[in-house]
This record gives sequence, C-alpha cells and structure tokens, in this order.
Amino acid sequence: MLTKIYTYERRRKIYSKIQKQIASKFGNDETFAKHWEDWRWHIKHTIRDIETFERITGIVFDDEFRRDVSLTLDKFPLAITPYYLSLIDREDYRNDPVFIQSFPVPQELEVDPREMADPLDEDKDSPVPGITHRYPDRVLFHISNLCAMYCRHCTRKRKVGDQDSIPGREAIMQGIEYIANTPQVRDVLLSGGDPLMLSDDYLDWILTELCRIPHVEVVRIGTRIPVVLPYRITDKLVAMLRKHQPLWINTHFNHPREMTSSSKRALRKLADAGFPLGNQTVLLAGVNDCPRIIKELVHRLVENRVRPYYLYQCDLSEGLTHFRTPVGKGIEIMEGLIGHTSGFSIPTYVIDAPGGGGKIPLNPNYLISLSTNKVVLRNYEGVITTYQEPNSYEPIFCDRQCAECHLQLKLKGADECQATGIVKLLADHDDTISLTPEDNERMVRRGDD
Repeated sequence: MLTKIYTYERRRKIYSKIQKQIASKFGNDETFAKHWEDWRWHIKHTIRDIETFERITGIVFDDEFRRDVSLTLDKFPLAITPYYLSLIDREDYRNDPVFIQSFPVPQELEVDPREMADPLDEDKDSPVPGITHRYPDRVLFHISNLCAMYCRHCTRKRKVGDQDSIPGREAIMQGIEYIANTPQVRDVLLSGGDPLMLSDDYLDWILTELCRIPHVEVVRIGTRIPVVLPYRITDKLVAMLRKHQPLWINTHFNHPREMTSSSKRALRKLADAGFPLGNQTVLLAGVNDCPRIIKELVHRLVENRVRPYYLYQCDLSEGLTHFRTPVGKGIEIMEGLIGHTSGFSIPTYVIDAPGGGGKIPLNPNYLISLSTNKVVLRNYEGVITTYQEPNSYEPIFCDRQCAECHLQLKLKGADECQATGIVKLLADHDDTISLTPEDNERMVRRGDD
C-alpha cells in the first residue's frame, strides 16, 4: 500500500509540473494558478493543429509524419484539451495510451472495405432527428455533437467535430415529443457528442422536459468529461443534476493512466451527490489489449465507486482498423477477470452488432455439456464439475390470460408488453414457433410471404 501511495503521489507531482509548463506557454507563470481548473479555459485553448501540439509539448515530428498527419486532419479533426495533453508521456509518446487515443495518425485514412460511416445503423433507426430507437423500452437521444476532445477511436466520426451542431430547442423538442408519444420508452440515454458540453441551463431545460414525461423512469448521461476535462464537473453542475434524480452517469475510461487526482475528484463529486456511476471501456489495440491493464483499470474504477459496465469490441467505423483486436483477445481478457477479481469489477464484454443488431454479450464458455438430468460446467481454474437438475419440475400453469394473471404477473403497476425476439419464442402467451429472417432463400423458393 505504501508503494502504491508513493507511486500515485509521485505521478501527481510530475503531472502538476508538466501542467504548469503547459499553462505558461499559453500565458505566463501565473496562468496555471488562475486558469488551470477553469474548464472554459481548456476549451478555449484546445489544441487543434500540429504546430501548436509541437510547441506546447516540445515533441518534434519528422517531416514525413507531419505531412501524413496533415492529410489525416483534412478528413478527421484534431482536438485535445490541455489537461489531457498533460498526461502524454513525452519520452515514449508513440507507445503512450493517451497519445494514441488523442493524436491523429495516417492509419485513420486506411479504410477497410467492411468499415462503415454508420456501422450501427443509428441513422436508420432514427424515427425523428436526434433519436435512435433500437430496443423496445429505451432510446438514445443525441443532444450534442460537441466533445471536449476528439477521440481517435470514436464510432461517430461522421457526427462529431462540427462546432455548429448543438441542436436548437426546436430540434430537441422533436425528440422530447417522440419520447412523450411513445409510452413504452422508460429509459432515455443522453449522448452525442458529449451532453456535458452543453451549458448548465440548456442541459437543465432538457432534463426538466424529460422529467415531465410520466413513463420515463430513468435518464442516463454518457460522457467522457471526467476523463478528458474533469474540471467541467463543477459544484454548480452537480447541484443542477441532482434536481433530476434518478439520473445515471456512464463515463469512458480506457486506461489506468487516465485515472488522475483530478478525474478522481470529479468522480467523487458525482458519487457523493448520489449518482450511480458506470464505465464503458473500448478494447483498443496498443492501448489496453492486455489482461493486466484491464484488471488494473477495473480495480481503479471500483476504488473510485465506478462500476465497470461494458467492455466494447471496437466498432467497424471508418478508419479504426488499426484499433481493432480479434474477439479472442477480449475473451482472453475476460478469462483474466472472471474468478480473478470481484464479480462487481467485471464488465460485460459485448460486440455492438453491425447493421443495428444491438449489443451481443460474449463470455468464455463455461458450459461444457448438458443432459436431461445434469449440467457439466467448468470454472475459471479449469475444474470440471456438475450441477444436478431437479428430478421433478412442475412449471406454473399459464392460461395465457396475462391481463387477469394472479401468478407471476401479480405486481402492482406491471404492464405486459409485446414480446420481441427470442423472448417471443419462450413466452407462453405468444403462439410464434419460429423466427425467420427476411428474404430467407428457402422461404422465397417455397413462395411463402
């Protein structure tokens, strides 16, 4: 423990020294004390070109790399906050996870034929501007196309980077009206861009309008602000957000190096205010594709009251080939977590299926075989064991009259919704016996509709 404390304290002092140096290059020796923890100052001084990056960091690129990066910037912009820039290891920047996530490289222009501008078909599942409605009971609400930093692995490269694309109140109201007119929506995820890039007042208005919709039970905010601009988590912002409970906040740490004293302070403010915190990590080649790195990351997260939520396989967005790992690497990482750390420290490893199929969870295979009476399993150590099935199982009789059910559905306020997908096949109240993909060749050949 003493070694860990010493290491963190040493890192904090190193970062503080670098941050003072960076701040002085935007002003004078007093700039750090006056402005460093002012989030608006960081937005104003966001690094957006190669020359400024070199001047601030002291890193000098060779002519060929500079030329190649300039070509990349013609398509994908550069935006790094001074805070996040201060975390880059200047002595080994090419292998530094902070540099890799924030600075453009020529590989972003190498677009694989299977990569797509909108790999998740978010636009096709958009009934009105700003809304993606894919799952039955929840929607994604794009309320900002601005981010504090342009992440190189962003799945929405087609949307972010446009500084004139904060939706106005008329556009936002279209989304709110859709939610209000769609009673099955109980969960709204605010995304973008980054919702916390909006002003306190504007975000307060959006949350107020959503809270007025009776069937909206919970609102979530997806943000990378605690990672790249932790000073945005002000006391004023937290006080405003507290008015709109229940509110869940998911952030996006990808590497333990991002867990600094400033980010910890931001997380502490949110946790102390009562917000459940989660984290969504993207598996990135050269950044965190290592069981030890992910294990250290989840430990630092739970230490700061953040529940690891998802570990994402990198999407098939344009220019992300160099970030993608085999699925086997993700399974290897999960093997290194399950049984080797606390259950609440283990995220769900998912692929967000191309074409809008949604999140598909993946895990190592612990089910070896099964019969009528037994299930054969293995644990994380490789120990093979069995689970005895019940000798006699009598399912509760279901007459399929859900509206008058006095058994499982005897829950105050419960609403029976129409089953979808595999649940439709399992439901006693639905007569469907199979699901057949559209344009199935055999059905076309038979002439079935």
